[in-house]
Amino acid sequence: MNIIDNLLDRMIEFDQGAAKRIQHFIKVHAYAKMIGEREGMSGEELETLEAAALVHDIGIKPALEKFGSHAGPLQEKEGAPLAKELLHETGFSFEQAERVSFLVGHHHTYSQIDGMDYQILVEADFLVNIYESQYSSEAIKNTYHNIFKTEYGKWLFVQMFGAQD
Repeated sequence: MNIIDNLLDRMIEFDQGAAKRIQHFIKVHAYAKMIGEREGMSGEELETLEAAALVHDIGIKPALEKFGSHAGPLQEKEGAPLAKELLHETGFSFEQAERVSFLVGHHHTYSQIDGMDYQILVEADFLVNIYESQYSSEAIKNTYHNIFKTEYGKWLFVQMFGAQD
C-alpha cells in the first residue's frame, strides 16, 4: 500500500460514521489530483497536495466536539496539529507534514495563497462545496472570478457549472 492509500484509509477510519465528510474529502482529493497533474505537478509536490486534500477537513470532528461548531476558523485551528501528527504517523517527511499542516490551517483563508498546492486545494474544495452546498448563481460567479486561477481548475469549473461571464 502506498503512502497516499494508507492516509486515505486512516482518514476513513478517523471520520467513521460520517459518510458525508468521507465522500467530501475523497472528492476534493480526486479534483486536487486531477488539477495538480494537469498543472504539471508530480513527485513529492503532488503527493503533498494529495495529502492536504485528504486531511483538509480533519478539524471538523474535534471542532464539533469542543465547540459545537465547525466554522472555518475552528476547523483550521483544530485541524492543523492533527494533520501534522497523522502525516508523521503515516510516514510523510517532516517538510510534507509541515506544509500540509499549514494548508489545513489556512484552507479557508483565501487572501494569502502562497503556492500552487494551496491554490489547487482551495479550487478543489470549492468545486465540491459549490455542488454540495448549492451556492446561489451570484456566489458561483463570484467564486469563479475571485478564486479560480489555474487553467484546468477554470476548465473544470466551466464544465460543471457553466460559463461565468
